Amino acid sequence: MITSLLAMSVALAVDIGGTKFEAALVTNAGEVLQRRRVASTGAVHGEELFARLAGLIEAFDLSGVDVCGVGSGGPMLPNGEEVSPLNIQVWRSFPLRARLAALSGVPTFVDNDAKALALGEGWLGAAVGVRNYIAMVVSTGVGGGIVLDGRLLDGHTGNAGHIGHVVVEPQGTELPGHVRGVLEAEASGTAISFRTGAAASEATHSERCRAGTLLGRAVGSVANLLDLQLAVVAGSVALGFGEDFFAAAQRECDRVAQLQHSLGTRIIPAGLGADGPLVGAAAVGFRGLGLSLGIDSRR
Repeated sequence: MITSLLAMSVALAVDIGGTKFEAALVTNAGEVLQRRRVASTGAVHGEELFARLAGLIEAFDLSGVDVCGVGSGGPMLPNGEEVSPLNIQVWRSFPLRARLAALSGVPTFVDNDAKALALGEGWLGAAVGVRNYIAMVVSTGVGGGIVLDGRLLDGHTGNAGHIGHVVVEPQGTELPGHVRGVLEAEASGTAISFRTGAAASEATHSERCRAGTLLGRAVGSVANLLDLQLAVVAGSVALGFGEDFFAAAQRECDRVAQLQHSLGTRIIPAGLGADGPLVGAAAVGFRGLGLSLGIDSRR
Protein backbone atom coordinates (compact mmCIF):
# COMPACT_ATOMS: atom_id res chain seq x y z
CA MET A 1 0.00 0.00 0.00
CA ILE A 2 2.80 2.42 0.87
CA THR A 3 4.41 1.86 -2.55
CA SER A 4 1.25 2.99 -4.32
CA LEU A 5 0.90 5.96 -2.00
CA LEU A 6 4.38 7.13 -2.94
CA ALA A 7 3.24 7.60 -6.54
CA MET A 8 0.59 10.14 -5.56
CA SER A 9 -1.47 10.70 -2.47
CA VAL A 10 -3.71 13.58 -1.49
CA ALA A 11 -4.81 14.57 1.99
CA LEU A 12 -7.68 16.73 3.09
CA ALA A 13 -5.81 18.86 5.63
CA VAL A 14 -7.79 20.60 8.36
CA ASP A 15 -6.46 23.15 10.84
CA ILE A 16 -8.66 23.78 13.89
CA GLY A 17 -7.85 27.17 15.40
CA GLY A 18 -9.33 29.47 18.01
CA THR A 19 -10.17 32.20 15.47
CA LYS A 20 -10.52 30.26 12.23
CA PHE A 21 -10.86 26.84 10.63
CA GLU A 22 -8.80 26.30 7.50
CA ALA A 23 -8.77 23.38 5.09
CA ALA A 24 -6.89 22.47 1.94
CA LEU A 25 -6.00 19.59 -0.36
CA VAL A 26 -2.30 18.77 0.10
CA THR A 27 -0.25 16.26 -1.90
CA ASN A 28 2.34 13.91 -0.45
CA ALA A 29 4.94 16.26 -1.99
CA GLY A 30 3.64 19.01 0.29
CA GLU A 31 1.94 21.02 -2.45
CA VAL A 32 -1.13 22.94 -1.26
CA LEU A 33 -3.63 22.66 -4.10
CA GLN A 34 -6.55 24.56 -2.63
CA ARG A 35 -7.32 26.32 0.64
CA ARG A 36 -10.43 27.71 2.25
CA ARG A 37 -11.20 29.15 5.68
CA VAL A 38 -14.08 30.15 7.92
CA ALA A 39 -14.26 31.95 11.26
CA SER A 40 -14.43 29.75 14.36
CA THR A 41 -15.49 32.48 16.80
CA GLY A 42 -18.95 33.45 18.02
CA ALA A 43 -20.67 30.06 17.96
CA VAL A 44 -23.06 29.48 20.89
CA HIS A 45 -22.92 25.67 20.86
CA GLY A 46 -20.78 22.88 19.50
CA GLU A 47 -23.09 21.72 16.72
CA GLU A 48 -23.29 25.23 15.29
CA LEU A 49 -19.51 25.32 15.13
CA PHE A 50 -19.24 21.88 13.55
CA ALA A 51 -21.78 22.95 10.92
CA ARG A 52 -19.35 25.70 9.88
CA LEU A 53 -16.56 23.15 9.60
CA ALA A 54 -18.79 20.78 7.64
CA GLY A 55 -19.69 23.54 5.20
CA LEU A 56 -16.02 24.29 4.69
CA ILE A 57 -15.15 20.67 3.92
CA GLU A 58 -18.17 20.04 1.71
CA ALA A 59 -16.91 22.77 -0.63
CA PHE A 60 -14.07 20.45 -1.72
CA ASP A 61 -14.22 17.67 -4.30
CA LEU A 62 -13.03 14.73 -2.17
CA SER A 63 -13.17 12.09 -4.89
CA GLY A 64 -9.37 11.88 -5.17
CA VAL A 65 -8.60 12.21 -1.46
CA ASP A 66 -6.91 9.32 0.36
CA VAL A 67 -6.88 10.54 3.94
CA CYS A 68 -7.99 13.37 6.22
CA GLY A 69 -5.39 14.81 8.58
CA VAL A 70 -6.31 17.26 11.31
CA GLY A 71 -4.31 19.54 13.59
CA SER A 72 -6.33 20.83 16.54
CA GLY A 73 -5.72 22.67 19.75
CA GLY A 74 -5.80 20.45 22.82
CA PRO A 75 -6.01 18.77 25.14
CA MET A 76 -7.57 15.71 23.57
CA LEU A 77 -8.04 11.99 24.05
CA PRO A 78 -5.75 9.61 22.15
CA ASN A 79 -6.07 9.92 18.36
CA GLY A 80 -8.33 12.95 18.76
CA GLU A 81 -11.37 10.83 19.51
CA GLU A 82 -12.52 13.70 21.72
CA VAL A 83 -11.08 17.21 21.68
CA SER A 84 -11.43 20.02 24.23
CA PRO A 85 -9.46 22.96 22.78
CA LEU A 86 -8.80 25.54 25.48
CA ASN A 87 -9.55 28.33 23.03
CA ILE A 88 -12.84 26.83 21.74
CA GLN A 89 -15.17 26.85 24.70
CA VAL A 90 -18.15 25.25 22.93
CA TRP A 91 -16.18 22.08 22.19
CA ARG A 92 -15.65 20.02 25.30
CA SER A 93 -15.14 16.27 24.77
CA PHE A 94 -16.25 16.81 21.19
CA PRO A 95 -15.96 13.63 19.04
CA LEU A 96 -14.02 15.35 16.26
CA ARG A 97 -12.31 12.39 14.60
CA ALA A 98 -15.44 10.27 14.17
CA ARG A 99 -17.52 13.21 12.96
CA LEU A 100 -14.92 14.19 10.36
CA ALA A 101 -14.44 10.57 9.24
CA ALA A 102 -18.17 10.25 8.64
CA LEU A 103 -18.20 13.54 6.76
CA SER A 104 -15.16 12.92 4.56
CA GLY A 105 -15.57 9.19 4.01
CA VAL A 106 -11.80 8.55 4.24
CA PRO A 107 -9.47 7.40 7.04
CA THR A 108 -9.15 10.32 9.45
CA PHE A 109 -6.35 11.09 11.90
CA VAL A 110 -6.31 13.90 14.46
CA ASP A 111 -3.40 15.26 16.47
CA ASN A 112 -2.41 18.38 18.36
CA ASP A 113 -1.81 21.31 16.01
CA ALA A 114 1.71 21.98 17.31
CA LYS A 115 2.62 18.30 16.97
CA ALA A 116 1.31 18.54 13.43
CA LEU A 117 3.60 21.51 12.87
CA ALA A 118 6.53 19.48 14.22
CA LEU A 119 5.79 16.78 11.64
CA GLY A 120 5.51 19.31 8.83
CA GLU A 121 8.69 21.17 9.73
CA GLY A 122 10.66 17.93 9.94
CA TRP A 123 9.20 16.79 6.64
CA LEU A 124 9.58 19.91 4.50
CA GLY A 125 10.42 22.88 6.71
CA ALA A 126 13.17 24.34 8.88
CA ALA A 127 13.89 21.06 10.72
CA VAL A 128 14.54 18.81 7.71
CA GLY A 129 17.33 16.41 8.61
CA VAL A 130 17.25 17.37 12.32
CA ARG A 131 16.55 14.50 14.70
CA ASN A 132 16.00 16.50 17.92
CA TYR A 133 13.91 19.68 18.02
CA ILE A 134 10.79 21.36 19.33
CA ALA A 135 8.24 23.07 17.09
CA MET A 136 6.04 25.74 18.62
CA VAL A 137 2.94 27.71 17.71
CA VAL A 138 2.55 31.12 19.35
CA SER A 139 -0.82 32.46 18.31
CA THR A 140 -4.19 32.60 20.10
CA GLY A 141 -2.58 30.03 22.41
CA VAL A 142 0.86 28.46 22.73
CA GLY A 143 1.53 24.83 21.82
CA GLY A 144 4.48 22.58 21.15
CA GLY A 145 5.48 19.34 19.50
CA ILE A 146 8.74 17.53 20.29
CA VAL A 147 10.84 15.26 18.09
CA LEU A 148 13.57 13.26 19.83
CA ASP A 149 15.84 10.74 18.13
CA GLY A 150 13.83 11.29 14.95
CA ARG A 151 10.50 10.34 16.57
CA LEU A 152 7.54 12.56 17.35
CA LEU A 153 6.67 12.23 21.05
CA ASP A 154 3.04 11.30 21.69
CA GLY A 155 2.98 10.67 25.44
CA HIS A 156 0.44 8.69 27.44
CA THR A 157 -2.66 10.29 25.90
CA GLY A 158 -1.14 11.91 22.81
CA ASN A 159 -0.72 15.31 24.48
CA ALA A 160 3.08 15.45 24.81
CA GLY A 161 4.65 18.85 24.18
CA HIS A 162 2.29 21.30 25.93
CA ILE A 163 5.05 23.86 26.51
CA GLY A 164 2.42 26.59 26.77
CA HIS A 165 1.63 25.27 30.25
CA VAL A 166 5.17 25.46 31.59
CA VAL A 167 5.50 28.15 34.28
CA VAL A 168 7.85 30.93 33.14
CA GLU A 169 6.80 33.77 35.48
CA PRO A 170 5.54 32.45 38.85
CA GLN A 171 4.07 35.80 39.91
CA GLY A 172 2.82 36.60 36.43
CA THR A 173 -0.56 36.88 34.76
CA GLU A 174 -3.66 35.16 36.11
CA LEU A 175 -5.30 34.46 32.77
CA PRO A 176 -8.71 32.80 33.31
CA GLY A 177 -8.54 29.05 32.79
CA HIS A 178 -4.77 28.91 33.24
CA VAL A 179 -2.31 28.34 36.04
CA ARG A 180 -0.74 31.65 36.94
CA GLY A 181 2.37 32.53 34.99
CA VAL A 182 2.45 29.74 32.41
CA LEU A 183 3.84 30.64 28.99
CA GLU A 184 0.41 30.69 27.35
CA ALA A 185 -0.83 33.09 30.03
CA GLU A 186 2.05 35.45 29.25
CA ALA A 187 3.00 35.27 25.57
CA SER A 188 -0.11 34.18 23.64
CA GLY A 189 -2.23 36.65 21.72
CA THR A 190 -5.05 36.02 24.17
CA ALA A 191 -2.81 36.79 27.15
CA ILE A 192 -1.36 39.95 25.62
CA SER A 193 -4.83 41.28 24.82
CA PHE A 194 -6.02 40.38 28.33
CA ARG A 195 -3.11 42.15 29.99
CA THR A 196 -2.90 45.25 27.77
CA GLY A 197 -6.50 45.74 26.71
CA ALA A 198 -5.46 45.93 23.04
CA ALA A 199 -5.09 43.47 20.19
CA ALA A 200 -1.81 41.58 20.15
CA SER A 201 -1.09 43.05 16.72
CA GLU A 202 -0.86 46.46 18.42
CA ALA A 203 1.68 45.33 21.03
CA THR A 204 4.49 47.73 21.88
CA HIS A 205 8.17 46.98 21.40
CA SER A 206 8.49 46.15 25.11
CA GLU A 207 5.54 43.73 24.95
CA ARG A 208 7.02 41.99 21.92
CA CYS A 209 10.37 41.63 23.64
CA ARG A 210 8.69 40.42 26.85
CA ALA A 211 6.83 37.68 24.97
CA GLY A 212 10.02 36.64 23.21
CA THR A 213 12.00 36.60 26.44
CA LEU A 214 9.51 34.32 28.15
CA LEU A 215 9.42 31.98 25.18
CA GLY A 216 13.22 31.85 25.22
CA ARG A 217 13.11 30.99 28.92
CA ALA A 218 10.83 28.05 28.22
CA VAL A 219 12.87 26.83 25.24
CA GLY A 220 16.13 27.05 27.20
CA SER A 221 14.63 24.95 29.97
CA VAL A 222 13.36 22.36 27.49
CA ALA A 223 16.79 22.25 25.82
CA ASN A 224 18.38 21.57 29.20
CA LEU A 225 15.86 18.85 29.95
CA LEU A 226 15.64 17.06 26.61
CA ASP A 227 19.06 17.55 24.98
CA LEU A 228 17.82 19.30 21.86
CA GLN A 229 19.30 22.32 20.13
CA LEU A 230 16.62 23.70 17.82
CA ALA A 231 13.24 25.37 18.28
CA VAL A 232 11.23 26.31 15.18
CA VAL A 233 8.46 28.77 15.98
CA ALA A 234 5.34 29.62 14.00
CA GLY A 235 2.03 31.35 14.72
CA SER A 236 0.59 34.80 14.09
CA VAL A 237 2.03 36.32 17.27
CA ALA A 238 5.59 35.04 16.88
CA LEU A 239 5.84 35.68 13.15
CA GLY A 240 3.93 38.96 13.42
CA PHE A 241 6.23 40.25 16.17
CA GLY A 242 9.21 39.39 14.02
CA GLU A 243 12.78 40.32 14.84
CA ASP A 244 11.99 41.96 18.21
CA PHE A 245 10.47 38.71 19.40
CA PHE A 246 13.07 36.32 18.02
CA ALA A 247 16.07 38.36 19.16
CA ALA A 248 14.71 38.58 22.71
CA ALA A 249 13.91 34.87 22.69
CA GLN A 250 17.42 33.97 21.59
CA ARG A 251 19.05 36.17 24.24
CA GLU A 252 17.05 34.56 27.04
CA CYS A 253 17.57 31.06 25.70
CA ASP A 254 21.33 31.71 25.62
CA ARG A 255 21.14 32.80 29.27
CA VAL A 256 19.17 29.74 30.38
CA ALA A 257 20.65 26.97 28.21
CA GLN A 258 24.08 26.77 29.83
CA LEU A 259 24.68 23.03 30.04
CA GLN A 260 27.21 21.55 27.67
CA HIS A 261 24.53 19.76 25.67
CA SER A 262 22.23 22.80 25.44
CA LEU A 263 24.77 25.51 24.62
CA GLY A 264 24.05 27.01 21.23
CA THR A 265 20.35 26.10 21.12
CA ARG A 266 18.76 28.11 18.30
CA ILE A 267 15.29 29.64 18.07
CA ILE A 268 14.27 30.33 14.47
CA PRO A 269 11.08 31.07 12.53
CA ALA A 270 9.34 27.99 11.16
CA GLY A 271 10.18 27.37 7.52
CA LEU A 272 6.75 26.61 6.08
CA GLY A 273 5.22 30.03 6.71
CA ALA A 274 1.49 30.33 6.19
CA ASP A 275 1.34 26.79 4.78
CA GLY A 276 2.70 25.27 8.00
CA PRO A 277 -0.59 24.38 9.73
CA LEU A 278 -2.01 22.77 6.60
CA VAL A 279 1.16 20.91 5.60
CA GLY A 280 1.39 19.75 9.21
CA ALA A 281 -2.22 18.55 9.23
CA ALA A 282 -1.59 16.66 6.00
CA ALA A 283 1.48 15.11 7.63
CA VAL A 284 -0.74 13.84 10.45
CA GLY A 285 -2.85 12.04 7.86
CA PHE A 286 0.09 10.62 5.94
CA ARG A 287 1.71 9.52 9.20
CA GLY A 288 -1.49 7.73 10.09
CA LEU A 289 -1.35 5.82 6.80
CA GLY A 290 2.27 4.86 7.46
CA LEU A 291 3.75 7.04 4.71
CA SER A 292 7.36 8.00 5.45
CA LEU A 293 7.91 11.70 6.13
CA GLY A 294 11.61 11.52 6.83
CA ILE A 295 10.95 11.04 10.55
CA ASP A 296 9.50 8.01 12.29
CA SER A 297 5.95 7.35 11.04
CA ARG A 298 4.88 5.01 13.81
CA ARG A 299 2.01 6.04 16.04
